[in-house]
Amino acid sequence: MSETQELSFEEALLKLEQTVDRLEAGNLSLDEALSLFEAGQKLAEQCNGVLEQAVLRVARLTAAGETEPIDIQ
Repeated sequence: MSETQELSFEEALLKLEQTVDRLEAGNLSLDEALSLFEAGQKLAEQCNGVLEQAVLRVARLTAAGETEPIDIQ
């Protein structure tokens, strides 16, 4: 399991926000900026995946108010 997949949604989002802040500060070497950008991309993908799952769960609520498990992978 990769480091980003071990983070909760909230942890990944916070780490993504911190990464963006560091990139926007602009005081990084090119290698540091590229490394942070790649890490940010992975965090954004993780957050988007969690949000997609949540949207699908809400969309699949049954009439009785229960959710049906959905695997979108």
